[in-house]
Amino acid sequence: MLDWSMNLFRIRGIPLAVHFSFFLLLAYVGWTGWTEAGMTGVGWSVATVTAFFACVVLHELGHSFMAQRYGIGVRRILLMPIGGMAEMDGIPRQPGRELLITLAGPAVNFVIAALLWPVVGLLPEVIYYHSWQGLLFQVFLANLIMGTFNLVPVFPMDGGRILRALLATRLPYLKATAIAAMLGKVLSLAGILFMLAWFESPHWLGALLFLFIFMAGDAEYRAVRRRELEDAHWRAVLQRLYGPPPADPPVLR
Repeated sequence: MLDWSMNLFRIRGIPLAVHFSFFLLLAYVGWTGWTEAGMTGVGWSVATVTAFFACVVLHELGHSFMAQRYGIGVRRILLMPIGGMAEMDGIPRQPGRELLITLAGPAVNFVIAALLWPVVGLLPEVIYYHSWQGLLFQVFLANLIMGTFNLVPVFPMDGGRILRALLATRLPYLKATAIAAMLGKVLSLAGILFMLAWFESPHWLGALLFLFIFMAGDAEYRAVRRRELEDAHWRAVLQRLYGPPPADPPVLR
C-alpha cells in the first residue's frame, strides 16, 4: 500500500512523495474548516496542515542528511496522513551513528520552535483561531509536540531507536532490537487503548498511528532477526569450506 503514492520533487537528490490517502486528509480538514468558518476556515485549516507537514518534511530531512553524511542512501521521503517516513538503504549497526541519525529529526523540530519562540512571545494574549497569529502559534506548538512525541521510546519511532542504540552499546544488536521492539509493542497497544477510550469519541487517526507503529516495529525486528540468521548461516558455510580463520595472522619473513 506504500506504493500508492506520487512523487512531487527532489530535495538534494531525495525524492519527496505523498501517499494518495494524504489528499483524503486534506479534504477532511477542508470540510471541517468549512463547517467552522466557511471559506476562511477552509483556507486556514489547509494552510495549517500544509505548514505542519512542511515541518514533518524538515524533520525527515534531518534524519536523511545525517544518514547521507555516513554514506547511507535515502530512497525517498513519504508523506502519509499519520506522518512522514524517510526510507533509507539501511540503518548503521554502529550505535553512535544510529544515535546521531535519530536525534537529527527531533532536533530540527526543537530548532524551529526555538526560532518561533521570540515571535510567539510578541503575540497578543487573545488570538483569533482562524488567523495568521493562530496559524503561527499552531506551528510553534506542533513542533514542540512533534519533537517531544518522537522521543517516546516506542520502536521504531525515534525514541525507540535511541533506546536500541543505547542498549546496543552493551548488548548484541539483535537482543537490543528485541528489547526495544517489545517495549514498543506494549506502548503501542497502550496508545491504541488511550486513543479509543480516553476521549469522548474515539480518536481513530491516533489509534491508526499506533497500530502502524506496532506493525512497523514488529516488521523491523523480524528483518533484523532474519539478517542475523542469514549472516550466521553464511559464516558457517564459509567455515565448513575453508576452515576456521587462523588465530594469528601469518608472519612474513
